Amino acid sequence: MNQKNTIRPTQKTRRIELLDVYRGFAVFGIFVVNIVVMHSTYLNQDVYNAQWTTSIDLWTQRILQLLFYTKFFPIFSLLFGWGMSMQALKMKARQGISFSFFVRRMGYLWLFGILHIALLWSGDVLHLYAVMGLLVTPLITQRRALLLGMSIFFLLFPFYEPLISFVMEQVPFSTEEALASYDAEAVRQVIQHGSFTDGMELRFREYVANLPMLLGFLAPMAFSMFLLGMYLGKKNVHNTLFSFLYKIKNPILLFTILSNAYRLVFLFVLPDYELYRDPDLRPYFIKLMVLSDVFMGIFYLWLIGWLWFRRMGRSILSPLRHVGRMALTNYLLQSFIGVILFTSLGFRLYETLRPFETFLIAIVIFVFQIGFSKIWLQYFRWGPLEWMWRCTTYRKLLPLKKS
Repeated sequence: MNQKNTIRPTQKTRRIELLDVYRGFAVFGIFVVNIVVMHSTYLNQDVYNAQWTTSIDLWTQRILQLLFYTKFFPIFSLLFGWGMSMQALKMKARQGISFSFFVRRMGYLWLFGILHIALLWSGDVLHLYAVMGLLVTPLITQRRALLLGMSIFFLLFPFYEPLISFVMEQVPFSTEEALASYDAEAVRQVIQHGSFTDGMELRFREYVANLPMLLGFLAPMAFSMFLLGMYLGKKNVHNTLFSFLYKIKNPILLFTILSNAYRLVFLFVLPDYELYRDPDLRPYFIKLMVLSDVFMGIFYLWLIGWLWFRRMGRSILSPLRHVGRMALTNYLLQSFIGVILFTSLGFRLYETLRPFETFLIAIVIFVFQIGFSKIWLQYFRWGPLEWMWRCTTYRKLLPLKKS
Protein backbone atom coordinates (compact mmCIF):
# COMPACT_ATOMS: atom_id res chain seq x y z
CA MET A 1 0.00 0.00 0.00
CA ASN A 2 1.21 3.51 -0.79
CA GLN A 3 2.93 4.91 2.32
CA LYS A 4 1.69 8.46 1.74
CA ASN A 5 -1.90 7.24 1.80
CA THR A 6 -1.47 5.14 4.94
CA ILE A 7 -0.07 7.87 7.20
CA ARG A 8 -3.15 9.27 8.87
CA PRO A 9 -3.77 11.68 11.76
CA THR A 10 -4.75 10.42 15.19
CA GLN A 11 -8.50 10.29 15.69
CA LYS A 12 -10.23 11.73 18.74
CA THR A 13 -11.37 8.32 20.00
CA ARG A 14 -7.78 7.19 20.35
CA ARG A 15 -6.50 10.24 22.20
CA ILE A 16 -5.28 9.95 25.78
CA GLU A 17 -7.13 12.65 27.68
CA LEU A 18 -4.55 13.02 30.46
CA LEU A 19 -1.91 14.04 27.91
CA ASP A 20 -4.27 16.73 26.64
CA VAL A 21 -4.77 17.88 30.25
CA TYR A 22 -0.99 18.05 30.61
CA ARG A 23 -0.75 20.16 27.45
CA GLY A 24 -3.52 22.48 28.63
CA PHE A 25 -1.78 22.93 31.96
CA ALA A 26 1.51 23.70 30.19
CA VAL A 27 -0.19 26.29 27.95
CA PHE A 28 -1.55 28.01 31.06
CA GLY A 29 1.79 28.09 32.86
CA ILE A 30 3.68 29.32 29.82
CA PHE A 31 1.22 32.18 29.36
CA VAL A 32 1.49 33.25 33.01
CA VAL A 33 5.24 33.57 32.46
CA ASN A 34 5.06 35.07 28.96
CA ILE A 35 2.54 37.77 29.80
CA VAL A 36 4.99 39.20 32.34
CA VAL A 37 7.55 39.69 29.55
CA MET A 38 4.92 40.94 27.10
CA HIS A 39 3.92 43.57 29.65
CA SER A 40 7.50 44.60 30.51
CA THR A 41 10.49 43.35 28.51
CA TYR A 42 13.62 41.91 30.11
CA LEU A 43 15.35 45.23 29.42
CA ASN A 44 13.36 47.00 32.14
CA GLN A 45 11.50 44.25 33.97
CA ASP A 46 13.41 44.29 37.26
CA VAL A 47 13.27 48.09 37.54
CA TYR A 48 9.57 48.20 36.66
CA ASN A 49 8.57 45.44 39.10
CA ALA A 50 10.66 46.92 41.93
CA GLN A 51 8.26 49.87 42.27
CA TRP A 52 5.41 47.63 43.43
CA THR A 53 5.69 47.10 47.17
CA THR A 54 2.15 46.22 48.29
CA SER A 55 1.72 42.81 49.88
CA ILE A 56 -0.40 41.42 47.07
CA ASP A 57 2.11 42.46 44.40
CA LEU A 58 5.08 41.13 46.36
CA TRP A 59 3.26 37.84 46.93
CA THR A 60 2.37 37.65 43.25
CA GLN A 61 6.02 38.05 42.26
CA ARG A 62 7.05 35.47 44.86
CA ILE A 63 4.46 32.98 43.57
CA LEU A 64 5.65 33.48 40.00
CA GLN A 65 9.25 32.95 41.08
CA LEU A 66 8.57 29.85 43.15
CA LEU A 67 5.85 28.13 41.13
CA PHE A 68 6.02 29.31 37.50
CA TYR A 69 9.35 30.58 36.17
CA THR A 70 11.34 27.87 34.32
CA LYS A 71 8.85 25.14 35.33
CA PHE A 72 6.61 25.00 32.27
CA PHE A 73 9.10 25.13 29.40
CA PRO A 74 10.49 21.69 30.42
CA ILE A 75 6.94 20.33 30.71
CA PHE A 76 5.96 21.49 27.22
CA SER A 77 9.24 20.15 25.81
CA LEU A 78 8.79 16.75 27.44
CA LEU A 79 5.24 16.48 26.11
CA PHE A 80 6.43 17.39 22.62
CA GLY A 81 9.01 14.61 22.63
CA TRP A 82 6.47 12.20 24.10
CA GLY A 83 4.03 13.01 21.32
CA MET A 84 6.69 12.49 18.64
CA SER A 85 7.54 9.09 20.09
CA MET A 86 3.89 7.99 20.26
CA GLN A 87 3.37 9.07 16.66
CA ALA A 88 6.46 7.14 15.56
CA LEU A 89 5.26 4.00 17.35
CA LYS A 90 1.88 4.18 15.59
CA MET A 91 3.57 4.67 12.23
CA LYS A 92 5.89 1.73 12.91
CA ALA A 93 2.92 -0.50 13.71
CA ARG A 94 1.26 0.43 10.39
CA GLN A 95 3.95 0.57 7.75
CA GLY A 96 7.23 1.78 9.23
CA ILE A 97 8.56 5.12 10.40
CA SER A 98 8.72 7.82 7.76
CA PHE A 99 11.52 10.24 8.58
CA SER A 100 10.46 12.48 5.70
CA PHE A 101 7.12 12.86 7.50
CA PHE A 102 8.84 14.22 10.62
CA VAL A 103 11.11 16.48 8.56
CA ARG A 104 8.05 17.90 6.83
CA ARG A 105 6.19 18.26 10.12
CA MET A 106 9.08 20.09 11.80
CA GLY A 107 9.61 22.26 8.73
CA TYR A 108 6.09 23.64 8.86
CA LEU A 109 6.32 24.10 12.63
CA TRP A 110 9.49 26.14 12.07
CA LEU A 111 7.57 28.31 9.61
CA PHE A 112 4.84 28.88 12.22
CA GLY A 113 7.54 29.95 14.66
CA ILE A 114 9.26 32.38 12.30
CA LEU A 115 5.92 34.02 11.45
CA HIS A 116 5.17 34.20 15.17
CA ILE A 117 8.41 36.12 15.78
CA ALA A 118 7.90 38.45 12.82
CA LEU A 119 4.24 39.25 13.42
CA LEU A 120 3.55 38.86 17.13
CA TRP A 121 6.28 38.17 19.68
CA SER A 122 10.04 37.59 19.86
CA GLY A 123 9.77 34.97 22.61
CA ASP A 124 8.62 32.17 20.30
CA VAL A 125 9.63 28.57 21.09
CA LEU A 126 8.03 26.85 18.09
CA HIS A 127 10.99 27.42 15.78
CA LEU A 128 13.30 26.07 18.51
CA TYR A 129 11.08 23.00 18.93
CA ALA A 130 11.17 22.45 15.18
CA VAL A 131 14.98 22.48 15.10
CA MET A 132 15.27 20.29 18.20
CA GLY A 133 12.63 17.99 16.71
CA LEU A 134 14.75 17.56 13.58
CA LEU A 135 17.81 16.77 15.72
CA VAL A 136 16.04 14.09 17.75
CA THR A 137 14.22 12.53 14.77
CA PRO A 138 17.14 10.18 13.88
CA LEU A 139 17.13 9.00 17.51
CA ILE A 140 13.52 7.80 17.45
CA THR A 141 14.61 4.25 16.62
CA GLN A 142 17.32 4.07 19.31
CA ARG A 143 17.11 2.01 22.50
CA ARG A 144 15.24 3.45 25.47
CA ALA A 145 18.32 3.27 27.70
CA LEU A 146 20.30 5.40 25.25
CA LEU A 147 17.53 8.02 25.09
CA LEU A 148 17.34 8.21 28.88
CA GLY A 149 21.11 8.39 29.24
CA MET A 150 21.41 11.15 26.66
CA SER A 151 18.57 13.08 28.30
CA ILE A 152 20.32 13.00 31.67
CA PHE A 153 23.68 13.94 30.14
CA PHE A 154 22.36 16.98 28.27
CA LEU A 155 20.40 18.09 31.34
CA LEU A 156 23.38 17.85 33.71
CA PHE A 157 26.11 19.13 31.36
CA PRO A 158 27.50 22.20 33.20
CA PHE A 159 29.50 24.01 30.50
CA TYR A 160 26.90 25.43 28.12
CA GLU A 161 27.65 29.03 29.06
CA PRO A 162 31.38 29.04 28.12
CA LEU A 163 30.60 26.92 25.06
CA ILE A 164 27.99 29.37 23.77
CA SER A 165 30.21 32.33 24.64
CA PHE A 166 32.90 30.81 22.42
CA VAL A 167 30.41 30.24 19.59
CA MET A 168 29.06 33.79 19.85
CA GLU A 169 32.60 35.15 19.56
CA GLN A 170 32.92 33.46 16.17
CA VAL A 171 29.81 34.95 14.57
CA PRO A 172 30.23 38.17 12.54
CA PHE A 173 27.85 40.21 14.72
CA SER A 174 27.44 41.02 18.39
CA THR A 175 24.22 39.98 20.11
CA GLU A 176 24.97 42.51 22.85
CA GLU A 177 24.74 45.36 20.35
CA ALA A 178 21.34 44.32 18.98
CA LEU A 179 19.52 46.49 21.53
CA ALA A 180 22.34 48.99 22.11
CA SER A 181 20.30 51.84 20.64
CA TYR A 182 17.28 51.05 22.84
CA ASP A 183 16.83 52.01 26.46
CA ALA A 184 13.71 51.29 28.51
CA GLU A 185 12.00 54.48 27.36
CA ALA A 186 12.75 53.83 23.68
CA VAL A 187 11.28 50.34 23.96
CA ARG A 188 8.19 51.76 25.65
CA GLN A 189 7.72 54.32 22.88
CA VAL A 190 7.98 51.67 20.14
CA ILE A 191 5.56 49.28 21.84
CA GLN A 192 2.99 51.89 22.90
CA HIS A 193 3.19 54.30 19.96
CA GLY A 194 5.33 52.77 17.20
CA SER A 195 4.15 51.44 13.84
CA PHE A 196 3.82 47.75 13.03
CA THR A 197 7.17 47.82 11.19
CA ASP A 198 8.80 49.51 14.20
CA GLY A 199 7.51 46.61 16.27
CA MET A 200 8.88 44.07 13.80
CA GLU A 201 12.33 45.65 13.99
CA LEU A 202 12.23 45.63 17.79
CA ARG A 203 11.15 41.98 17.85
CA PHE A 204 14.02 41.04 15.53
CA ARG A 205 16.53 42.89 17.69
CA GLU A 206 15.12 41.30 20.86
CA TYR A 207 15.42 37.87 19.26
CA VAL A 208 19.07 38.47 18.31
CA ALA A 209 19.86 39.82 21.79
CA ASN A 210 18.34 36.70 23.35
CA LEU A 211 20.26 34.23 21.15
CA PRO A 212 22.81 33.34 23.87
CA MET A 213 19.98 32.41 26.26
CA LEU A 214 18.14 30.56 23.49
CA LEU A 215 21.17 28.49 22.49
CA GLY A 216 22.86 28.11 25.87
CA PHE A 217 19.84 27.55 28.10
CA LEU A 218 16.56 26.82 26.32
CA ALA A 219 17.90 24.64 23.48
CA PRO A 220 19.80 22.17 25.71
CA MET A 221 16.85 21.92 28.09
CA ALA A 222 14.44 21.35 25.21
CA PHE A 223 16.73 18.70 23.70
CA SER A 224 17.03 16.90 27.03
CA MET A 225 13.29 16.98 27.67
CA PHE A 226 12.51 15.87 24.11
CA LEU A 227 14.68 12.81 24.72
CA LEU A 228 13.02 12.12 28.06
CA GLY A 229 9.60 12.41 26.43
CA MET A 230 10.68 10.03 23.67
CA TYR A 231 11.89 7.60 26.33
CA LEU A 232 8.49 7.70 28.06
CA GLY A 233 6.74 7.19 24.74
CA LYS A 234 8.89 4.20 23.74
CA LYS A 235 8.34 2.77 27.22
CA ASN A 236 4.57 2.94 26.49
CA VAL A 237 4.00 4.85 29.73
CA HIS A 238 0.85 6.37 28.20
CA ASN A 239 -0.75 2.90 28.26
CA THR A 240 0.13 2.23 31.91
CA LEU A 241 -0.07 5.72 33.39
CA PHE A 242 -1.74 4.77 36.68
CA SER A 243 0.78 2.07 37.61
CA PHE A 244 3.70 4.21 36.40
CA LEU A 245 2.63 7.19 38.52
CA TYR A 246 2.28 4.92 41.55
CA LYS A 247 5.69 3.35 40.92
CA ILE A 248 7.56 6.68 40.79
CA LYS A 249 5.67 8.29 43.68
CA ASN A 250 8.41 8.02 46.34
CA PRO A 251 11.38 9.16 44.20
CA ILE A 252 9.32 12.04 42.78
CA LEU A 253 8.36 13.25 46.26
CA LEU A 254 11.94 12.89 47.51
CA PHE A 255 13.42 14.86 44.61
CA THR A 256 10.71 17.50 45.00
CA ILE A 257 11.46 18.01 48.69
CA LEU A 258 15.22 18.21 48.08
CA SER A 259 14.93 20.52 45.07
CA ASN A 260 12.52 22.87 46.85
CA ALA A 261 14.78 22.99 49.88
CA TYR A 262 17.63 24.06 47.61
CA ARG A 263 15.40 26.60 45.84
CA LEU A 264 14.58 28.27 49.16
CA VAL A 265 18.25 28.34 50.14
CA PHE A 266 19.22 29.77 46.73
CA LEU A 267 16.59 32.51 46.80
CA PHE A 268 16.59 33.53 50.45
CA VAL A 269 19.83 32.39 52.12
CA LEU A 270 22.71 32.25 49.63
CA PRO A 271 22.44 35.90 48.47
CA ASP A 272 23.56 36.99 51.96
CA TYR A 273 26.90 35.19 51.63
CA GLU A 274 30.02 36.05 49.61
CA LEU A 275 30.10 32.44 48.44
CA TYR A 276 27.07 33.21 46.29
CA ARG A 277 29.04 35.83 44.34
CA ASP A 278 32.10 33.64 43.76
CA PRO A 279 32.51 33.64 39.92
CA ASP A 280 33.74 30.03 39.96
CA LEU A 281 30.88 28.68 42.07
CA ARG A 282 27.96 30.82 40.93
CA PRO A 283 27.41 28.91 37.62
CA TYR A 284 27.00 25.72 39.62
CA PHE A 285 24.54 27.34 42.02
CA ILE A 286 22.49 28.51 39.03
CA LYS A 287 22.72 25.08 37.36
CA LEU A 288 21.35 23.44 40.50
CA MET A 289 18.53 25.99 40.52
CA VAL A 290 17.67 25.09 36.92
CA LEU A 291 17.65 21.39 37.82
CA SER A 292 15.38 22.06 40.79
CA ASP A 293 12.98 23.90 38.46
CA VAL A 294 12.96 20.93 36.07
CA PHE A 295 12.23 18.56 38.94
CA MET A 296 9.39 20.85 40.03
CA GLY A 297 7.92 20.72 36.54
CA ILE A 298 8.08 16.92 36.56
CA PHE A 299 6.42 16.94 39.98
CA TYR A 300 3.57 19.01 38.52
CA LEU A 301 3.03 16.30 35.89
CA TRP A 302 3.06 13.58 38.53
CA LEU A 303 0.63 15.51 40.78
CA ILE A 304 -1.80 16.19 37.95
CA GLY A 305 -1.67 12.53 36.95
CA TRP A 306 -2.27 11.44 40.54
CA LEU A 307 -5.27 13.79 40.81
CA TRP A 308 -6.58 12.67 37.41
CA PHE A 309 -7.19 9.15 38.68
CA ARG A 310 -9.42 10.46 41.47
CA ARG A 311 -13.00 11.41 40.70
CA MET A 312 -12.94 14.93 42.14
CA GLY A 313 -9.51 15.64 40.67
CA ARG A 314 -10.64 14.56 37.22
CA SER A 315 -13.70 16.81 37.31
CA ILE A 316 -11.51 19.80 38.25
CA LEU A 317 -8.78 19.12 35.69
CA SER A 318 -10.97 17.96 32.82
CA PRO A 319 -11.57 21.43 31.27
CA LEU A 320 -7.82 21.72 30.61
CA ARG A 321 -8.06 18.99 27.97
CA HIS A 322 -9.94 21.33 25.60
CA VAL A 323 -7.06 23.80 25.59
CA GLY A 324 -4.57 20.94 25.31
CA ARG A 325 -6.20 19.60 22.16
CA MET A 326 -5.70 23.05 20.60
CA ALA A 327 -2.31 23.80 22.19
CA LEU A 328 -0.76 25.34 19.05
CA THR A 329 -3.77 27.57 18.36
CA ASN A 330 -4.03 28.67 21.98
CA TYR A 331 -0.30 29.35 22.31
CA LEU A 332 -0.34 31.67 19.29
CA LEU A 333 -3.69 33.17 20.32
CA GLN A 334 -2.11 34.24 23.61
CA SER A 335 0.56 36.18 21.72
CA PHE A 336 -2.10 37.83 19.55
CA ILE A 337 -4.04 38.85 22.66
CA GLY A 338 -0.80 40.21 24.13
CA VAL A 339 -0.31 42.40 21.06
CA ILE A 340 -3.86 43.74 21.40
CA LEU A 341 -3.49 44.41 25.12
CA PHE A 342 -0.05 45.95 25.29
CA THR A 343 0.95 47.52 21.96
CA SER A 344 -0.06 50.45 19.77
CA LEU A 345 -2.28 48.08 17.77
CA GLY A 346 -4.65 47.82 20.73
CA PHE A 347 -5.00 49.15 24.27
CA ARG A 348 -1.35 50.21 24.85
CA LEU A 349 -1.23 48.75 28.37
CA TYR A 350 2.52 48.10 28.21
CA GLU A 351 4.05 48.81 31.66
CA THR A 352 0.82 50.21 33.07
CA LEU A 353 -0.29 47.27 35.24
CA ARG A 354 0.72 45.96 38.64
CA PRO A 355 2.08 42.38 38.88
CA PHE A 356 -1.14 41.16 40.49
CA GLU A 357 -3.23 42.71 37.70
CA THR A 358 -1.09 41.07 35.02
CA PHE A 359 -1.41 37.70 36.77
CA LEU A 360 -5.18 38.12 37.07
CA ILE A 361 -5.50 39.01 33.37
CA ALA A 362 -3.59 35.83 32.46
CA ILE A 363 -6.07 33.74 34.46
CA VAL A 364 -9.10 35.49 32.91
CA ILE A 365 -7.74 35.02 29.39
CA PHE A 366 -7.03 31.35 30.03
CA VAL A 367 -10.57 30.79 31.33
CA PHE A 368 -11.79 32.38 28.09
CA GLN A 369 -9.54 29.99 26.14
CA ILE A 370 -11.07 27.00 27.93
CA GLY A 371 -14.56 28.11 26.89
CA PHE A 372 -13.49 29.01 23.36
CA SER A 373 -11.71 25.68 22.87
CA LYS A 374 -14.62 23.66 24.24
CA ILE A 375 -17.12 25.37 21.93
CA TRP A 376 -14.81 25.13 18.90
CA LEU A 377 -14.24 21.40 19.42
CA GLN A 378 -17.98 20.78 19.56
CA TYR A 379 -18.13 21.67 15.87
CA PHE A 380 -14.63 20.98 14.55
CA ARG A 381 -12.19 18.08 14.71
CA TRP A 382 -9.09 20.16 15.47
CA GLY A 383 -8.09 23.70 16.26
CA PRO A 384 -7.66 25.92 13.17
CA LEU A 385 -3.85 25.98 13.31
CA GLU A 386 -3.65 22.28 14.22
CA TRP A 387 -5.75 21.62 11.12
CA MET A 388 -3.44 23.73 8.94
CA TRP A 389 -0.40 21.93 10.37
CA ARG A 390 -1.96 18.53 9.69
CA CYS A 391 -3.02 19.41 6.15
CA THR A 392 0.46 20.63 5.22
CA THR A 393 2.15 17.70 6.94
CA TYR A 394 -0.07 14.99 5.44
CA ARG A 395 -0.22 16.85 2.11
CA LYS A 396 -3.97 16.54 1.80
CA LEU A 397 -7.01 18.65 2.63
CA LEU A 398 -8.47 17.02 5.74
CA PRO A 399 -12.10 17.68 6.73
CA LEU A 400 -12.17 20.21 9.56
CA LYS A 401 -15.87 20.28 10.41
CA LYS A 402 -17.41 17.34 12.24
CA SER A 403 -19.87 15.36 10.17
